[in-house]
Amino acid sequence: MNYLVRVRPGPFGHYFRFLKEAGTHLDPRTRALISVITKVHAQTERGFRQYLARALREGCSAQEILDALLMAFPALGLTRITWAVDILLAMDLPEFRPENLGAQGHWHDLVAEADLAPGATIRVEKDGRGVFLHRSMEGEIRAYDSRCPHQVTDIPHLALEGSRLTCPKHGWVFDIATGHCIEKGESPLLLRSTRLREGRLEAFW
Repeated sequence: MNYLVRVRPGPFGHYFRFLKEAGTHLDPRTRALISVITKVHAQTERGFRQYLARALREGCSAQEILDALLMAFPALGLTRITWAVDILLAMDLPEFRPENLGAQGHWHDLVAEADLAPGATIRVEKDGRGVFLHRSMEGEIRAYDSRCPHQVTDIPHLALEGSRLTCPKHGWVFDIATGHCIEKGESPLLLRSTRLREGRLEAFW
């Protein structure tokens, strides 16, 4: 594809503009669900993992993603749907675990506020979820899902150097202070809602 873009920039430029502009009248969640279905139809595992992560980041629930796959049964067929489910199971995403599919989101106790000093970043595991917690020098606290938005690789604490968090799989680099992707990719880390309650920091998912 890179070769064709270089030697035939005209037609491929039009093609990529078409892809970028298609669906501009759809809300992001609907667009993300359609993208998931197209990747399942083509049985492109890398693309399926990428757009599954995007659908979750846009706010789609696991139930909505499963509904979209099942509603597309006439086009996908059972073989492609089970192919997608096999990948979901291999990814071991907490949202898709049977015991969690009926559960509503709730607040999770993470750490004592005093354990997160200004300017510090820590990673905590809670209820099957990894979370990076960052506190600015001004005291603002941010909680990021530890999974890379590219292909939901779980990023370890060792991947953090200063304010740079680098996904070990494909090298996407994030600014831990803002969550923005600053190298390779363009999607930010998933930001979780936080609150302080009786001196404890909690995050919602």
